[in-house]
Formats: sequence, C-alpha cells, structure tokens
Amino acid sequence: MKQDKKFMKSLAISLAVHLLLVIALIWGTKFNMSKPEPKPNMVEAVVIDPNVIHQQARQIRQQREAAAKAEQERIRKLRQHTEQLEKNRKAEEKRIRRLAEQKAQAEKKAREAEKQRQLKERQRKEEEKRASAAKAERLKKEQAAKKAEAERAAKVKAAAEAKKKAAKAEADRLAKEKAAKAAAEKARQAEQKKLAEQKAAKEAAEKAKREKAHLAQLEKERKEKEAALNDIFSGLEAEAASNSSARNRAITDEVSRMGEVYKQMIQRELLLDDSFKGKECKVNLRLIQAGSTFMVSDLRTLSGDSSLCRAAKTAVSKVASFPLPKDKAAIEKLKNINLTVAPE
Repeated sequence: MKQDKKFMKSLAISLAVHLLLVIALIWGTKFNMSKPEPKPNMVEAVVIDPNVIHQQARQIRQQREAAAKAEQERIRKLRQHTEQLEKNRKAEEKRIRRLAEQKAQAEKKAREAEKQRQLKERQRKEEEKRASAAKAERLKKEQAAKKAEAERAAKVKAAAEAKKKAAKAEADRLAKEKAAKAAAEKARQAEQKKLAEQKAAKEAAEKAKREKAHLAQLEKERKEKEAALNDIFSGLEAEAASNSSARNRAITDEVSRMGEVYKQMIQRELLLDDSFKGKECKVNLRLIQAGSTFMVSDLRTLSGDSSLCRAAKTAVSKVASFPLPKDKAAIEKLKNINLTVAPE
C-alpha cells in the first residue's frame, strides 16, 4: 500500500512537469507573434537633425539587438529547462519503472511466500492427518492386542481349570483303581494261599510216587548215557559245523540290530513333512572307527524320493557319532552299510 502511494505521487509530479513545459512553449510562441506594430507617424514638416536620427536609429538597433539577444537567451534557458525537464521526466519514468518492477518483484515474492505458506500449511495438515491416522491405527492395534491378550488369558485360564479338573478326575480314577487293585490283590493272595495249601497236600501225596519214579529214571538214564557215550565222538564233527552256523547268525543279527539303531538315530533328526508319508530313501553309509564310536566318512543315496533323500542327508549330518557293537566281526560289517529311511 505504501509503494502504491509513492507510485501515484511520482506520476502526479511527472504530469505537472509536462504540463508546465507545454505552457512555457505556448507562451514563448505567443510572445514572438504578438510584437506591437509601429504606428504610423504623422508627417510634420519639421527639420530633423541627422545626428539625432542616427542616434535614435542606433538606439533602436541596440534595443532590437538587446531584445533579440534576450530572446535567444530566453529560448536557450527555455530549451535548457526543457531538456532538464525531459531528463527529469525520463529519470522519473525510470524511477517509476524501477518502483513498478520492485513492486512486481515484491508482489511476486509475496505470492511465492503465500504459496510457500499455503504449501507448508497443506503439508502441516497432511502431516497432522497422517499422524492422526497413525495414532488411530496404533490405538486400533493396541486394542486388538489387548483383546487378543484377554482372549489368550481366558483360554489359558480355561485350560488351567480344565487341566485341574482332569487332574482331579485322574486322581479319583487312580484312587479307585488303587482300591480295586488292593481288593484284587487281597483276593489273589487268599486264592494263592488256598492253592498253596492244596498244592502242598497234593505234593505230599505225590512225593513218594516221584521218589519211586526218580529211581526208575536214574536207572534208565544210566543206561542211556552208556549208549550215548558211544555216539559222542561221532557227533563232535556235526556239532562244530552247527556252532559255526550259529556264530554267523549271531553276527548277522547284531549287524541288523545296530543298523536299526542307526536308522532310528537318523529318523529322530529328520525334519518331518506330510509329503514324506508312504515314501522311503535308501542310503549307503561308509563309517570309520573313532575310539569307541563310528564317524561318517561318506554318504551316498542309492534310491528313493529326492526330497526325502535330501532331508535324510541333512539328518545324518546332525548325528555326531554312531555307537559301536561289542563284536569285532559286526564292527567290520557295519563299516559299509545300507539303510532305508522311511518316516512313520
């Protein structure tokens, strides 16, 4: 508003200067055009002194020269004044333009500042909106968490009460079962006592009969031993062959038993998956003795489901070591063993 007042004041001064310049030009022109015409003199028959005439003519000439010089000086000053006024006008116009530019720049800056203020205001409102939304979301999550915690606590409480009731019911059942067992044991002991008495009476009656039969049996055995002595040496060779076969069966059984132990150790480390049901994987283990245990030196998959075989390899790597059997022959056979992993 202050800049607008300065602009109007400058414009008024410029107009006034131009108006004065126009008036001065018109006044000078009018002055030149309105010189008084000499009035005709009445001719009188008088005697005129030539010197007087020359003097008057000189005075008139001097007056005209002075008037012309004064007019030239006036025109020079007027022109100078006009030029100064023009310079002042141009300077004023330049100042006015500069003020207009400054005003435009100030207005532009004001508009930019207003835009920035509005932008910041929008950003502030948007930030407040986001903060409000975030707060609402946080409160919503907190309420949901509290609700979930309350539900979980209720479930835990219900489970604890159910467990307490189940424990009481189990205690009652065990007490009843214990009482029933005690009654059954008492009845069993009574029955055993009765049977023992009956058995003692029966054994007393049969003892004499057994004594007699025993003597007859001893005689029979003596005769049989005599007959058997004749067959002992002939049966030694057959017995040796039988012992060798039994030894081989014992080694095979021990290898089979330890293989089952190894398989159970692997399957305990196996990450079970529903897709493994009904599937199997056959692997070959190369084992080396390390003190009192076996360590895996090599592992190969022979056949089976690829996913299960990968899981089986991982499970084998988790087993630190495998136990050794006591039989040295079984140890040698277990150093190269095939196992079939089949999740139950």
